[in-house]
Amino acid sequence: MKRYSAFAVAREALRYHLGWERAWASPEPRRKYDIIIIGAGGHGLATAYYLGKNHGITNVAILEKGWLGGGNTGRNTTIIRSNYLQDPSAAIYEKARSLYESMSQDLNFNVMFSPRGVIMLAQTEHEVRGYKRTAQANALQGVTTEFISPARVKEIVPIINLDGPRYPVLGGLSQARGGTARHDAVAWGYARACSAMGMHVIQKCEVTGIRSENGNVTGVATNRGDIDCDKLGIVVAGHSGHLADMAGFRLPIESVALQALVSEPIKPCMDCVVMANTVHGYMSQSDKGEMVIGGGADGFNNFTQRGSFHHIEETVRALCETFPMIQRLKMLRQWGGIVDMTGDRSPILSKTPLGNCFINCGWGTGGFKAIPGSGWGFAELMARGQSPLCDAFSLDRFREGRFIDESVAAGVAH
Repeated sequence: MKRYSAFAVAREALRYHLGWERAWASPEPRRKYDIIIIGAGGHGLATAYYLGKNHGITNVAILEKGWLGGGNTGRNTTIIRSNYLQDPSAAIYEKARSLYESMSQDLNFNVMFSPRGVIMLAQTEHEVRGYKRTAQANALQGVTTEFISPARVKEIVPIINLDGPRYPVLGGLSQARGGTARHDAVAWGYARACSAMGMHVIQKCEVTGIRSENGNVTGVATNRGDIDCDKLGIVVAGHSGHLADMAGFRLPIESVALQALVSEPIKPCMDCVVMANTVHGYMSQSDKGEMVIGGGADGFNNFTQRGSFHHIEETVRALCETFPMIQRLKMLRQWGGIVDMTGDRSPILSKTPLGNCFINCGWGTGGFKAIPGSGWGFAELMARGQSPLCDAFSLDRFREGRFIDESVAAGVAH
């Protein structure tokens, strides 16, 4: 793999950019791999990368039924934060946030990480108490956050309206080292690094069955033939239940659509991410000037990957009250992604009832921010059978009643 650098850009400019090699290969599947990862999104690719980097396992295939990063990785609003209340959540999200800071250097690929800061608005007295509690918990967890006053919120975000007609701004939970990254670049960077290690990233390879013998996984059936493996990782977000059925077990998840939209580009006016959970809208400004807007998940189960009018009306109405200057903006595009939700709104990183089969799912609406931490922990779980980052997120917790309830703790699962 050729390294990207300023010198390489200058050299290729003189060659009319004809000398660039493919970022990752497109190989034919082998008959057998040590490990197969189903799903070439951010979490699947990160798992493969850390299997190679941390554990020296490179005979790995990442199978994707569509195109690389074409699922939720390419459909989210790119928010990165780790200010969660529960200790297991804060640990894995903070691991991810710290890995994002050095990801461009580690992968030799610019993922455009921008630690612009994240503010979660407190718009009720209940939220004020909740966020102050979270700030204290974060201090004990080693996660740097602070509860800030309305005046400080206005100083950081001048375009905000503190005295909304329904919900005034009473303060906010601020994480200065949170921010955003380029979602596509995260997937591309991991894919390039995996390919350079000799792993096979195989697109347009749909898994149609999971084969087993004597209670252990032996391989998968695909539209490109049967492929054997010693271990299998399922990392397919909203389609996790479907793959679990193939493997012979059930998951405590449900799939719903999460929608987002972007406005036409405007001049820079907002240099941090603001989340308003009471009215369920959040917004940031992209490098191109678009206002990136998201809201809550649909209230009914579905596998839709497109937007709907009611989402625009509910989300934009709330944000126009909080940011009056956006009222005249035109919407540029809208989309949806399929998210998999557990009852406690926390993920599953676990062994499964099928031997040597592992599953990574249930991230709900917070998957992008967790990608590197999720990959780090899940790779360790697959390689060694145990990971401190994953222990609390096993499937057993639902049978044993030890939930990690972030929906109640944070009031939102983003």
